[in-house]
Amino acid sequence: MSARKVMEDITHRARQGAEVLSLLSEKEKNGILIAMAEELDNSRDEIKKKNAEDIKNSEGKRASEAFIDRLKLDDKRIDGMCRMIGEVAGLGDPIGSVIEKIERPNGLLIEKVRVPIGVIGIIYEARPNVTAECASLCLKSGNAVILRGGSGSINSNKAIFDALKRAVVRCGYNDDMFVLVENTDRKLVDEMLVAEGKIDLIMPRGGESLIREVTNKSKVPVIKHYKGICSIYVDSEADLEMAEKICLNAKVQRPGVCNAMETMLVHISIAGVFLPKIAEKLKNAGVRIKGCSETVKILGGETEKADKVDFATEWLDLVLNIRIVNSLEEAVAHIAEFGSDHSDAIITQNEKHAEEFVRRVDSSAVYVNASTRFTDGGEFGKGAEIGISTDRLHARGPMGLEELTTYKYVVHGNGQIRG
Repeated sequence: MSARKVMEDITHRARQGAEVLSLLSEKEKNGILIAMAEELDNSRDEIKKKNAEDIKNSEGKRASEAFIDRLKLDDKRIDGMCRMIGEVAGLGDPIGSVIEKIERPNGLLIEKVRVPIGVIGIIYEARPNVTAECASLCLKSGNAVILRGGSGSINSNKAIFDALKRAVVRCGYNDDMFVLVENTDRKLVDEMLVAEGKIDLIMPRGGESLIREVTNKSKVPVIKHYKGICSIYVDSEADLEMAEKICLNAKVQRPGVCNAMETMLVHISIAGVFLPKIAEKLKNAGVRIKGCSETVKILGGETEKADKVDFATEWLDLVLNIRIVNSLEEAVAHIAEFGSDHSDAIITQNEKHAEEFVRRVDSSAVYVNASTRFTDGGEFGKGAEIGISTDRLHARGPMGLEELTTYKYVVHGNGQIRG
């Protein structure tokens, strides 16, 4: 069967799944979600076995440590998936909620009501937990989802998907509420991108090259999650102990994710005191430092000279850019030039400096005295996320249930006609 025929079959099944979902009550959807968490828990041995196969295959292809970290599923991460699904079940159902009511002089009552988007396509790479996150969020928000993971995680994805599908069938519903594209042929991705009218929204999750390719080729609307070049500015009036703690966490706690710090900006007045202390801890954690010429002067040793390409790079690894700046304005200008509108932070005890930073930095998440590692659907109280949008339309930041809805107007009358 041709790639086009395969995708036509998948989109047809997903559309039927969306129709079934649109009729389910909140209680019915929550029942499916609870069953999904149970099936995942019961299937953990099979999931870990299939994940080990993916890791072995990826190591054979000399995949990076960051790639392997994103791919790995241990008991802790499986527990996290189960917990996440439970949290989504515990969230309120956005579908049918009234966003706005308008009463007109002619007696018409106009309601703006949340409805599902329809069929959502997710194209992702090495994170198999995305399979569970997207299936659960889309189910709760009434959307069918087509899941197309990368070849490096196909065995893990299938094991997770099979467990979730068993839960849906166990509850007596259509198992096409979510569909996994099991064939990793790139032609199927191309067919997803031209399935205008059959898929309502595409979300790519992965490296910049994947996202640019999807955006350039797609005839279906795309919400983009471009690279996460996250910066933290340590202000002249920062609490340096706090700054050290936050910056260390933002870089080393999990360097291979999009909300990790890639650049640390340090005010010149505190650089001489702050940099040697934090650099020692960063190096002890295995971080390779690339700095501006002033940073190299202060730190010397093995510090590498950073250039513009470095500052524009999402390392996703234990590599950190450092730049010394003369002012908050210079820090903001750096973020505007090299940032990716993802997550940026200021560490300061000066409220006016914090307010100015928040006002001038136009990223999807802007932090004051906290690690950028919190840009995450679960940490934001959304249960999980289908992705982190760096777009301005129609959603920004972690996309949870509400961001997976659109709306329609429901107009109530009692015989009004327009004159």
